[in-house]
Amino acid sequence: MSDGETVRSAAAGTAPEPVTGAPALPREALEIAAGYAFAGPALDLGALLWDGTCLPDAQIRVPLPMLNRHGLVAGATGTGKTKTLQLIAEQLSAQGVPVFLADIKGDVSGVSAPGEPGTRVRERAAEVGQEWTPDGCPAEFYALGGLGHGIPVRATVTSFGPVLLSKVLQLNRTQEQSLGLIFHYADQKGLELVDLKDLRAVVAFLTSDEGKGELKGIGGLSTATAGVILRSLTAFEAQGMSPFFGEPEFDTGELTRLAPDGRGVVSVLELPAVQDRPQLFSTFLMWMLADLFHDLPEVGDADRPKLVFFFDEAHLLFSDASKAFLDSITQTVRLIRSKGVGVFFVTQTPKDVPADVLAQLGNRVQHALRAFTPDDQKALKATVKTFPDSPYDLEEVLTGLGTGEAVVTVLSEKGAPTPVAATRLRAPRSLMGPVEAGALDRAVRESPLFARYAQAVDRESAYEKLTAAEGRTEPSASPPRPPGEADTRSASGAGRSGGRSRPKEGPSVVEQVVGSGLFKSLARSVGTQIGREITRSVFGTARRRR
Repeated sequence: MSDGETVRSAAAGTAPEPVTGAPALPREALEIAAGYAFAGPALDLGALLWDGTCLPDAQIRVPLPMLNRHGLVAGATGTGKTKTLQLIAEQLSAQGVPVFLADIKGDVSGVSAPGEPGTRVRERAAEVGQEWTPDGCPAEFYALGGLGHGIPVRATVTSFGPVLLSKVLQLNRTQEQSLGLIFHYADQKGLELVDLKDLRAVVAFLTSDEGKGELKGIGGLSTATAGVILRSLTAFEAQGMSPFFGEPEFDTGELTRLAPDGRGVVSVLELPAVQDRPQLFSTFLMWMLADLFHDLPEVGDADRPKLVFFFDEAHLLFSDASKAFLDSITQTVRLIRSKGVGVFFVTQTPKDVPADVLAQLGNRVQHALRAFTPDDQKALKATVKTFPDSPYDLEEVLTGLGTGEAVVTVLSEKGAPTPVAATRLRAPRSLMGPVEAGALDRAVRESPLFARYAQAVDRESAYEKLTAAEGRTEPSASPPRPPGEADTRSASGAGRSGGRSRPKEGPSVVEQVVGSGLFKSLARSVGTQIGREITRSVFGTARRRR
């Protein structure tokens, strides 16, 4: 009987027979391998490492139905986390599961192209018992606001919501609550918040002489706090953030598409162009997840996920987050499993993820950690405590793992944690590196989604309605503003009484807006939609919290 047959015998519950001609596997190694001998469909991660030896007959796997139970891929820089994402993504795609990947460094685009055979690939494949053949995945490439290579991804300010926007504006808890009141005010008055100049126009009006009276009807919102929010918005726009907000808004349902051949589409969000805006892209990723949560139907425990979402640089999401923000993340992660979506957080150490979120991550791939400083050593000990008991000396193993090796524990088909397994991971079949820029651009322009999202649209919304009501300009006369250029007109003019003669006896701006035929039409046909959009996600106002 071979070592592999011995493992399968142990998995079947019978006593392993002695191996002739080769040393028998230690009892501990047999028990670990038996914990990964699943009967149903599974992804192959690699081969068991025991006592410094790779055992190709002892395959480490993760059941496909358990990938909606979320996971964590962690490890120090340079340990192989990106290749692990690529390995998992291409196997999910092959089994008909769409995948979302955030490409921070610009080296994940190779998932769309066949890999290149070489000595290192052949050696790794032989070590782990892998039959390696090159193959690429069907892929779509996106870019936030169209900055960089990819189909533009935009969100309206309304659907982004006050909690997520407070995160990127770095507002404190009081200011976050006040921003929620401003969203509520815009909702009640039929002022659609499509882009940043819409929100800035509403806040500017509320801080003007005419609008200060409106603040009395919004409990808890002071002129000073509204002024702080307005200044934060102006500074945010001055940093070139306008292109990320607007229309056409990206439909996150695009992320759940299948290719004509039945494989799952791998959606790659290219982020190198916005690396210097980490809070922006991490918060946009959370918006995508929250939007999916709202739109997808309940599926319960399906035989495969509808989507697996890899959330890279996860520590940026949780850094300096308010309690409301963390509560919303925890709630989203907890509930989105029933929508068939699996979420993998990718970061350096488990301590980067709050305990309430970490407790929901049933699948773990922990690459090597470094212990060069006292803080590193503390993080190492904390990481070891998050794993189940095992026969390994995990402190020693985690500091001695090579590139492309990891400590793994996942959920079995019955939902129980598998034994901790040091693993030498398989080589991805797709290209381990970026595709050529010209090929990437061609893929983007040839996508059927490009025509739908490429051109920004600036339709009539809160800014135009407020400026038209004040009589300073007609919305149709407003020249289009180049993407990324701060628009100073609404900050200086929306709600300012000076600079133009006005009748002394006349309705206020709000009276004109509310009394207009346009507003009455909005109240009948659009108002309810605006309200639904503002409160649609768990990151909206409190009345949608569960």
